[in-house]
Amino acid sequence: MADDQKQLQSLSDAYQKFQTDLQAAVTARQRLESQQQENIGVQKEFTLLPPPSQIYKLVGPVLLRQERAEAALAVESRLVFIDREIKRLETQIRDTQAESEEVKMQVYGLQTRMRGE
Repeated sequence: MADDQKQLQSLSDAYQKFQTDLQAAVTARQRLESQQQENIGVQKEFTLLPPPSQIYKLVGPVLLRQERAEAALAVESRLVFIDREIKRLETQIRDTQAESEEVKMQVYGLQTRMRGE
């Protein structure tokens, strides 16, 4: 019985950790999706600017002039990176959910077995 209690506590702790990890991954994905929308908006703004327009980049408290092609490439690169990170986090979320569900079923099985004894 004491071993079952220890195992139940261990499984409960593991389940709680999975839930914490899952929440952190979901929050990170939401943050990336927000950044993705911002960068898509910037990309659209670039297409609306007439060719001779000046583009400036905020670096700390200073605005630095930037070439249009360089700025567009930087935004495109960020979008590619963000997309890759979102896919990585979605895989991590799916895996964590599966592992969490497995531990939850083990907890239920152990609780059922303990009640039957």
